[in-house]
Amino acid sequence: MNGVRSPNGTEERPSDQQVSNIFNARSLAEIRATLVELKKKEATVTSQLDTLVSAQKDLQRELGRLDLFRANLSTQAAKTRAISNGMLSDAASTANRISSSVKRLDLEQSRVQDTLTVVEQVRELKACVLGVSGSMGAPQDWETAAGYLNRASKIPVEVIDGPFAARVVPTAEVPDAPRVTLENASESLCNLFLREFEKAVKENDGAKITRFFKLFPLINRSEVGLDVYGRYVCQGIATRARANLNAGTGGNQAKDGFFYANALTKLFEHLAQIIDGHGGLVERHYGHGKMARVIERLQNEADMQGGIILDTWSDERSLNRKMTDIKSYAYTFLVQSFLPAQKGSSGTPRAGSPGPGRNSEDEGVDMKEVDALLGEMTMMLSKWSLYTRFVTQRCRTNDDSSEPTMPTFLLNSSLMKKIEDRLLTPFNTMTTFFFRRSVEKAFQLDEPPASLSLNPRQPLKSTPPHVSSAIEDIMYIINKILQQTLATSQTSVVTSVIPTLARVMGSDFLGMEQRKMRDEHYPRPVVQGGLPPEATIIAFIVLVNNIDTASNYIKQIVMARLEPEAQPSLSQLFPIPSDWETVNTTLLFLTTSFAEKTNELLKDSTNVLFNNVMKPRLRPILLDSFRDIEYNLDSAALTNLVETLGHDPSDLTSFSNLVSSRFAHGWEALTRPISRLMTESTYTSLLTTTVIYLSKLLEKRLWTYAGRIDQAGAARLEHDINAIVKVVISQGQKTSWKLREMFARCSQICMVMNMDAEEWEELEKEGGATEVADKLKPEERRRAREMLVQES
Repeated sequence: MNGVRSPNGTEERPSDQQVSNIFNARSLAEIRATLVELKKKEATVTSQLDTLVSAQKDLQRELGRLDLFRANLSTQAAKTRAISNGMLSDAASTANRISSSVKRLDLEQSRVQDTLTVVEQVRELKACVLGVSGSMGAPQDWETAAGYLNRASKIPVEVIDGPFAARVVPTAEVPDAPRVTLENASESLCNLFLREFEKAVKENDGAKITRFFKLFPLINRSEVGLDVYGRYVCQGIATRARANLNAGTGGNQAKDGFFYANALTKLFEHLAQIIDGHGGLVERHYGHGKMARVIERLQNEADMQGGIILDTWSDERSLNRKMTDIKSYAYTFLVQSFLPAQKGSSGTPRAGSPGPGRNSEDEGVDMKEVDALLGEMTMMLSKWSLYTRFVTQRCRTNDDSSEPTMPTFLLNSSLMKKIEDRLLTPFNTMTTFFFRRSVEKAFQLDEPPASLSLNPRQPLKSTPPHVSSAIEDIMYIINKILQQTLATSQTSVVTSVIPTLARVMGSDFLGMEQRKMRDEHYPRPVVQGGLPPEATIIAFIVLVNNIDTASNYIKQIVMARLEPEAQPSLSQLFPIPSDWETVNTTLLFLTTSFAEKTNELLKDSTNVLFNNVMKPRLRPILLDSFRDIEYNLDSAALTNLVETLGHDPSDLTSFSNLVSSRFAHGWEALTRPISRLMTESTYTSLLTTTVIYLSKLLEKRLWTYAGRIDQAGAARLEHDINAIVKVVISQGQKTSWKLREMFARCSQICMVMNMDAEEWEELEKEGGATEVADKLKPEERRRAREMLVQES
């Protein structure tokens, strides 16, 4: 059923429950209530109807205005259609006819202009053909003939080969087609210019050489001119190169010093002078970038003369034999040093004192000769880098900002391959050998610093850092090799040599130091519970100093090369940004990779010193510091204790500092002998480890006083703890705040223990206990509050 019926028969919505309820009312009150509700709804409906009626008047008025506008628009639309069908249609037709006429006129004008252009070009072509023929006749005016050919080259090909030119241009004097005439003239002039150019070269007539050289591009024979000019400028190269090599014959110049490096340098300088001196002429008459073809011809001569120098140098220096000896070198000392020590052996024998019948380790390989060869190769590679950068820059054909790339003819040149075979590969191999053999020899001749002692009253004769002689030797060699490697300006050399340095330092150097630490100078006690011998401790500390100092030196050496103020700077040696970035990254790799290995080894060695030297003496120092000290004595017992310990009861100042003075004495005896021998960073690491352990011992001692301390004793205990902390942090001036932080738990235990009850309760209520004693857990704070003896 969708709804209910009212008494008048109309259907009501089911939502009007009040209407239907009047018929279901069972009392007068329900009827009245329903009537009230119906009156409210009636008022609402009446209000809505009044609003609609008032709005209808405005709507009717607007609809009337719209009807008026529609009538006006209909009139205007009719007039517009009339104008369009009348006047505008005729105008549009006329405009269309005018537009078509204009287009036809423009087309005719363009065709006329094209025809005139072709006629003018053919006229110019005829003038050029007749001019070339006339100039090459009796006058023999070669410049004018070349000028006519140059003018003809600017005429379009389709005009020269077109049928109109074929009918108009030929004459009785010049009957051939224009193309044939021009080609014949160009070929004839080219042969003539070649003969005259060669004749001028033989006569060494510079003016005549220049005259005919600049005519080749005018007759469209630029490549021929560049080739013949390249041959011309190459003539003096071979002569001068041979003269430079012959200057060293008959004496010791060719065998000693940098003779061959200087010869190669002079070759490159001569080539650069030729390129620089002749480049302007070529670029001016042949166009920008055309000097590259002459340079390519020069490079062929450079390949030959440079190859002769390198081959002669290689034979003179017996390079192949030295490379064979280097590759077969066995590094006997290093190998034997890493082998397990045999019974009855007293350690690795020093190669400075070889056994009977044993030759030097350098047998077959003279280190001085290798060093001299590396110096020569460094100079040669450096000059080669300068030369290739110069040629690359001069062969650039545009002015864009992209990185210059080496020309193909230089990359594929025979001299480039010979540089790789005779210089780059041997340089990398020899550098590896030279450095590794230097490390081996440094350890063979290694000597510890003189007169080191753990007795603080005995003065030290050596200056910090106290390292063995091998460190200075090895760091000197690293600095030298880095300098040579960067001086080559060869990115491939840098990326090969520097990782090798890092590998040798990480394996041979650190391996040797680690083996000595483990097998020769490990600080183990002679008797159970005792301390290691003084000599062993000193030797171990020197090894630790060696590692730390080597890491610092390498970082300093590398950073000095990375400084913008360095001379020469990396940007000067490697001007190409990508090369500079590669070298910079490779140098940083040397420091980071070595630092990672040394940090790990230093951490382990510091732990060894702590466990075997520092840790066994810490507990006795604390026991002695608090010996006979009690913190729960009344005034009489305290006076008696003061007298027993030999102090004046009337002056308790010295007694109040008894614990700290005892600790300071023991702490000084423990740390001072070690601190004056170790480097700053390694001692800081050792001190940090020691203080962490000391703070734990001190905390354990504090907890042992639970129930054995009164209020006055708690204040004295806090004073003693603070005095001990003050003694400790005085050892590390730069890290005092870190050392103090390690005693935070001990300080907070004493603070909580000494707080007044009221103050502590107030802190707990406000939640401040967690802030003032943040290092302690809640149960530890409660434990600290319960340490005092409760007064009865």
